[in-house]
Amino acid sequence: MRVATSVDPAETADAPPGRFTRTQLIRFSHCDPAGIVFFPQYLVMFNQLVEDWFNESLGVNYAGMIAGRHIGLPIVRLECDFRAISRLGDTVELGLAVERAGGRSLTLALQCTGTDGELRVASRQVLVFTSLQTHRAIDIPPDVRDALLRFAPDPALN
Repeated sequence: MRVATSVDPAETADAPPGRFTRTQLIRFSHCDPAGIVFFPQYLVMFNQLVEDWFNESLGVNYAGMIAGRHIGLPIVRLECDFRAISRLGDTVELGLAVERAGGRSLTLALQCTGTDGELRVASRQVLVFTSLQTHRAIDIPPDVRDALLRFAPDPALN
């Protein structure tokens, strides 16, 4: 069993092209008193996955984008299907794929699966690039768009 808590380049090397994955140990802080993941914690884990994807796969410093460049990336649409529970001590795989990149937004498909391959949670998120000064939508920055094309060269990203 492998638990990723820091950068492990081998971890995403096995992921198919256009997919970013990370293993995650389900911790006490993720769980409710019943010992299962409290559903909002999946959104926290997915947000951490997006940050790791920017930093490690896209090569775009996420903290620098937010704090230095004043570019936000809020979720404006969110769908979640909760299929099975995850328990304290489980190891799960979190995965991310780009479904679409528009002029100002990204649509991501995210999944959480057990080590047995059972789908636990499926989520679709639309994230919009915004100016943190005006809080209005802005175009996807050119360096991010270029990184997206390297990550998943697909017509949906043009």
